[in-house]
Amino acid sequence: MSILLVGLSHHSAPVSLLEAVAVSESERDGLTEELIAGENVDEAMIVTTCNRVEVYSAVDAFHPALDDVVTLLSRHSGLGADELSRHLYVRYSESAAEHLFSVASGLDSMVVGEQQIIGQIRTAYQSASEIGAAGTTLHRLAQQALHVGKRVHTETGIDSAGASVVSVALDRAAEILSDGASRSLDGRRAVVLGAGAMGGLAVAHLGRGGISHIEITNRTPERADRLAEIAGDSGTPATAFPLAGLAEAVARADILFTCTGAVGTVVTLGDVHTALARRVDRGPLVICDLGMPRDVDPAVAGLPGVTVLGIEALKADPATSAAAADADAARTIVDAELTAYTQAERMAGVGPLIGQLRGRGGQVVAAEMRRLESRLPDMDEKVRDEVANTVRRVVDKLLHPPTVRFRELAAQPDGENYAAVVRTLFDLDTTVDGRSEEAS
Repeated sequence: MSILLVGLSHHSAPVSLLEAVAVSESERDGLTEELIAGENVDEAMIVTTCNRVEVYSAVDAFHPALDDVVTLLSRHSGLGADELSRHLYVRYSESAAEHLFSVASGLDSMVVGEQQIIGQIRTAYQSASEIGAAGTTLHRLAQQALHVGKRVHTETGIDSAGASVVSVALDRAAEILSDGASRSLDGRRAVVLGAGAMGGLAVAHLGRGGISHIEITNRTPERADRLAEIAGDSGTPATAFPLAGLAEAVARADILFTCTGAVGTVVTLGDVHTALARRVDRGPLVICDLGMPRDVDPAVAGLPGVTVLGIEALKADPATSAAAADADAARTIVDAELTAYTQAERMAGVGPLIGQLRGRGGQVVAAEMRRLESRLPDMDEKVRDEVANTVRRVVDKLLHPPTVRFRELAAQPDGENYAAVVRTLFDLDTTVDGRSEEAS
């Protein structure tokens, strides 16, 4: 049984498509049950957040199961399979496990290091378990992923990695706006484009920096309204506005912070041209573009009075080096845990074969004892038992070294090759007397 992952996230799909594919808590169980009701998926678990939908399945055959998952997501979202497939990523076996471990560690999040995803993975697993959709394979995968996530957050400082990038961006913005003076944001205005986790961090840092007012916009207005409400409750004046009013809002601002997760340009050259034409004695405009891919048209950086701080430059800033080191440490943990997991999975996979090998030994003992009894029908029962025990010990001792060595070799990446050799050497597709096991 292997793991198949089919998913899409802020890395692969625009917000509009993510919204179409989104799976609510009330829908998750029904979709999971529908998937395992087919012939190609034995176990299933759906991890769903505001920025991702990922289906993890335990399967025997890759292509039929992939078709089932894509068909399910297509029917659920109302999108054509071809259109949907352009934005899906697919991982199989070890690669699928590595992805989930990275997700649980916060390495794949829009805000690197965020911890909320651990709880979302736990909820997905519990939901699948309650409806009988998570068996042994997904149990081992989910439990290991949760262990990896907990270890990364305990042993590294990755929790602050995303916040560090935001903090550095706004520090640089304050430095530019103050022209080398106090670097204070007092009296400044900001626009935040994007109300996700990164936008929330920007609002929090702007508030602590003394910004006088924040205007927030988002593709989903309700999320912008909510973030503005949170900012207001924290003592920072904030209002939400429709995305169509971006140019007008930027004309009133000193800082534009953007991180939407959209695939493609969100802030166009025309938007900024319009904003600059409407600005009255506002001085320079600093744009912090933390989108991946970037939200701002590269041509905007060439406009007079505009400074664009991109994610690449910010990550190269010495102030973010500690965060980068924590991310590297997290990846080292993920790699080590992945190696341990894959070795354990390979060894677990040969368990039935070892059981079959020992069963073959038992068949040999039974067959030889039947032959002996047919030749010596008057053999004393105690003698018979002693002979049987002796033969059994001989067989066990002969099988023990190759069994131990086979377990060790099976943990290697090419372990399946050794399994094939064992099947051939010990003729495990037939019984001792040559008949098929099913026939016997």
